[in-house]
Amino acid sequence: MTTENKKAIVIGSGLGGLLTAAQLAKDGWNVDVYERLALIGGRFANIEYNGYQLSTGALHMVPHGTDGPLARMLRALGADFEIVQSTPMATVRMPKNAEETDYKNGYEDISYLDFKKHLTSKNKLMMVLLTLGFKAGIIRPTKVGFKTWYSKYIHDDRIDRCADSFTGWALSTTADEVTTREVFKIFNNVYTYGGPGILKGGCQTVIDELVRILSSYGGTIHTKSEVTKIVVKDGKATGVVVGGKEISADLVISDIGHKEAWEICEIDGVEGESASHVLALSSPVFKEYEDKLAEMKPSAGLKICFASDEQILPDGCSLMLTPYTRRINGLNEVTIADPNLAPPGKHLIMCHQRTALDKLDEIDEEIELGLEDVKDLFPDKNVEILMVQVHHGRWPVNRAFSGTDFGNKTPIPNLIVVGDGAKGEGGIEIEGITFGVRDALKIIKNQ
Repeated sequence: MTTENKKAIVIGSGLGGLLTAAQLAKDGWNVDVYERLALIGGRFANIEYNGYQLSTGALHMVPHGTDGPLARMLRALGADFEIVQSTPMATVRMPKNAEETDYKNGYEDISYLDFKKHLTSKNKLMMVLLTLGFKAGIIRPTKVGFKTWYSKYIHDDRIDRCADSFTGWALSTTADEVTTREVFKIFNNVYTYGGPGILKGGCQTVIDELVRILSSYGGTIHTKSEVTKIVVKDGKATGVVVGGKEISADLVISDIGHKEAWEICEIDGVEGESASHVLALSSPVFKEYEDKLAEMKPSAGLKICFASDEQILPDGCSLMLTPYTRRINGLNEVTIADPNLAPPGKHLIMCHQRTALDKLDEIDEEIELGLEDVKDLFPDKNVEILMVQVHHGRWPVNRAFSGTDFGNKTPIPNLIVVGDGAKGEGGIEIEGITFGVRDALKIIKNQ
């Protein structure tokens, strides 16, 4: 598609929307971004609180660090940013006694590379054989749950706990709510790109740079401007309605999710669910899409931010997995990479815990269990709870469980979806969003 005099409208100013908008503007599109909130950045922005740089959702972390897909795309756009790699990639807090099921009788913090020393000789051998088989292509990933798959070969409570800790921290799922195929893709991406790093200045650094780049190419962001309709005429998206005014476009990008975009489609004068339902009844393609939307399940999570007077993790390592807690899956001590994210002499830690969808009615109890975990993890530290955030519903961790995203395309030409409901395979959080943006840009280029 030639971009000369072409107009693109992006709905939502989250990371996916801004990445797409910046690249389209650089490629010559006339780009307008419409954001219903006063805040730009969605769940990837900073919140200043008493000298601490907290966030609207993310952990100031880039899962694949300086050489991952997000960092590569930002450099290609000309963004100015710095990521400090976590070295080692992660530590794991294990009970000192292998028979213990909590940390009350002591613990040891080990590099993730040393985890194998906690396994039996048989399980060490099985893990080596499974890894070699995967790399050689002998073992092929399936859509069965990851824990169900590996349990055919390995039986070890420590592995089960660490698997749940990793997927809970990275994906807000248990190890069996994510498919073996997706986990293998994640591992392959870790081998390819490396492990996590912390953004100096936090999430806001990236958002500010994307806004700058977008503006430098003539793009515009309109805050407090909610898109109430996506206009579909003659079978394709032709624009949006904002503030009662119809604005024409050659391309509409949704950064608000598949479901949310589908619900506000006005198709040949018929609005919302009625319009989508009529289309679903009239075409197998639309019916299949609506069925997928009905099956889409978001992942929920809970974040606890707290401060400490002392550094908690070893120098250089900003990530800890916590497989023996009640709820917390892992934590990031972001001030190891950037002390300016907290007041002088203070340390900022962000914990994440998966929250089951059927537990949202008991969220106060889930919060209390997470707070108890903080006490148990750091009984000898002076800590201050700064903020607790719950991410679910229309503000989830992911709009679809990792591995269940169904891409960027919709049944409506010129309507493309990006963001956390349209991630690429094996993409952890914002890296998955970046994979999805890259896929969307390829689709647009080939139209």
